[in-house]
Amino acid sequence: MSQCDAIKAYHQHEERYQGLQLEYNGSSNLKSEIYDVIDDVTLETGMIPKLYEYGTELIYIEFHDEYDRHGGEFFTTVLGKLGIEQSKAS
Repeated sequence: MSQCDAIKAYHQHEERYQGLQLEYNGSSNLKSEIYDVIDDVTLETGMIPKLYEYGTELIYIEFHDEYDRHGGEFFTTVLGKLGIEQSKAS
């Protein structure tokens, strides 16, 4: 099931930095689902992103000093598990 209507994803990247912004409707169920997926992907990959929460509707995931650019794979896995088909560049 696609969650593109419930969760909007925006990807940012620069030379050694990548970030994924997940905007949702403030639902505590969606928030829990997002954090559960992030935890699962963290365990699967061994990668530990920095997480930020802004208000009740936005979670931001980021990687710094990304020489090998594995953050993109992390983000792709998170999006897939959340049922989000695409993200937008911001």
